[in-house]
Amino acid sequence: MVSITEESSNKSFGGWQKVYSHDSKELGCRMKFGVFIPSEAETGPVPVVYWLSGLTCTEQNFVTKAGAQQYAAKHGFLVVAPDTSPRGCNIEGEEDSWDFGTGAGFYVDATEEKWKKNYRMYSYITQELPAIITENFKVASDKAAIMGHSMGGHGALICALKNPGQYKSVSAFSPICNPINCPWGVKAFSGYLGADKKDSWKEYDACELVKKYNGPPLEILVDQGKADNFLTQGQLLPDALVTSCAAGGVPLIMRMQEEYDHSYYFISSFMGDHFDHHAKFFKS
Repeated sequence: MVSITEESSNKSFGGWQKVYSHDSKELGCRMKFGVFIPSEAETGPVPVVYWLSGLTCTEQNFVTKAGAQQYAAKHGFLVVAPDTSPRGCNIEGEEDSWDFGTGAGFYVDATEEKWKKNYRMYSYITQELPAIITENFKVASDKAAIMGHSMGGHGALICALKNPGQYKSVSAFSPICNPINCPWGVKAFSGYLGADKKDSWKEYDACELVKKYNGPPLEILVDQGKADNFLTQGQLLPDALVTSCAAGGVPLIMRMQEEYDHSYYFISSFMGDHFDHHAKFFKS
């Protein structure tokens, strides 16, 4: 059993918002994750929702800004918010830019020599972290969902599409839908996966994965702000996801929200809808 250490604890909406740390075998460093524990978990088991954050974030962004605790309490969901990358690995260049390295793990398992030992966020999110949650909290392992924002929206989509049946539902806010065709994704995939290995990039691109999805029914909910500056810069490419979901026969609810931007003001405005979305599939 992996040892976890409680770093903070705050009463919230009848439950507890906590932060824990632990030693990660996948990432080779100390990691933190936030977890909202609803009152129902005292008797348990309860459904679990994983939230993946975006570039530059830690576990704190979602915990303090998303306003999710009230909705998690309403539905009786345990909500897990991990960090976005390994920390303090002392790899040359990991602190050089805000969109690569620290705070920018992109939820892939790196294959390039320099990064492949530590930058294994995909395996951390889909394997190591769920095992830790199952060992330490009263969760229903057959009732899991995943959601995220921006880079984390990309992460949520690929984790659900690459692991049919592991998550009952998936949703995202302003996700990086088609990373192989946007500047952020090209930079990250070139560094982590290899600039000359573009065929491997497709295994971490939601638009490529959804075309060949073959698993239990999966309905994707996406909210995208129409005043999002990263939308106009061509980083997010939601139209590509619409086209790819149609090609793959995967239902997609794409909601373009007038006047909303890329921030947590936007996220918190529609967070309740996303929890309702996941609750629908936990009942089925």
